[in-house]
Amino acid sequence: MSALPPAVRREPSASRWLSHPTTTMLLVLIGIATIFSLRAPSAFPTADNARNLSADAAILLVLAVGATFVIVTAGIDLSVGSVLVFSSVIGAKAMEHAGGEGLATMLVGLVAALAAGAGWGLLNGTLVAKLKVPSFVVTLGSFGAAYGFALIITNGVDVRSVPFRLVDFGNGRLFGIPELALVAILVTTVFGLLLSQTRFGRHTYAVGSNEESARRAGINVDRQLIGVYTIAGLLAGLGGFLSLARFGTTTVAGHTTDNLQVITAVVIGGTSLFGGSGAMLGTAVGVFIPIVLANGFIVLGVLPFWQYVAVGAVLVLAVYLDQRRRARRLG
Repeated sequence: MSALPPAVRREPSASRWLSHPTTTMLLVLIGIATIFSLRAPSAFPTADNARNLSADAAILLVLAVGATFVIVTAGIDLSVGSVLVFSSVIGAKAMEHAGGEGLATMLVGLVAALAAGAGWGLLNGTLVAKLKVPSFVVTLGSFGAAYGFALIITNGVDVRSVPFRLVDFGNGRLFGIPELALVAILVTTVFGLLLSQTRFGRHTYAVGSNEESARRAGINVDRQLIGVYTIAGLLAGLGGFLSLARFGTTTVAGHTTDNLQVITAVVIGGTSLFGGSGAMLGTAVGVFIPIVLANGFIVLGVLPFWQYVAVGAVLVLAVYLDQRRRARRLG
């Protein structure tokens, strides 16, 4: 068997690291934060602002972690925002039915929200894997259906009977760090290890790289896809519960663009829309770019609408770089 060319064998690890998409976007994030820090040194680079940024990013990051699994398989999930809303409604109704302010009531709401989210994810995965309906169509249908059921259950009126203890948790701090941010860090770490260090993760990458080759290699592709979409739904359910904790209400009308924000964050973070590559650290970076932009524009007194222009430009850049990397691999 022939050896690799010397230039390939001796490529410095630093060069590979610098050319990695996660590194590129991390440098972009650092650059954005540096500019805002220089322009507003008394307002942007402060501990309070850092806590606000982490709290703002927490729920979106939990959703994006699940979406990373889906996009790595070359799929798409447009339903996460609606599943979040539906799960928050189910969780709130369950706690309302249980009554009380104790941990047992909160646990009932958590289990109900997780089950509701996982149920939608299981349905999405089954339709994609077994009926071979494109994920775009399946999750677009779920996007409307989950939101519709949430409105039917609540008659379009937010549920506000959320235990005060849960709201205290959603707005509390531990060692100065928002507790929601700690949950998001834990979720990102656990599922990042699942994706990068386990057989389930390797099979997820294999399905995204080439579904037919994965099937021939003995991977149960249908089961893998169902598992991936169930994870995405489960984390959307967790996002619904965290939303209840932060806002103290179901915020039925407040998550209509979550799906697009999540997909944007995952793609900006370097996960390929073509499947087969991506990393959870990149997703975390991708989540913070629009959050930092929005926060920085507010601090500087710039119209926050410019955030959408800037995020759109970064998204196009990320997809362009992904296409170039893909072309180099195939070429």
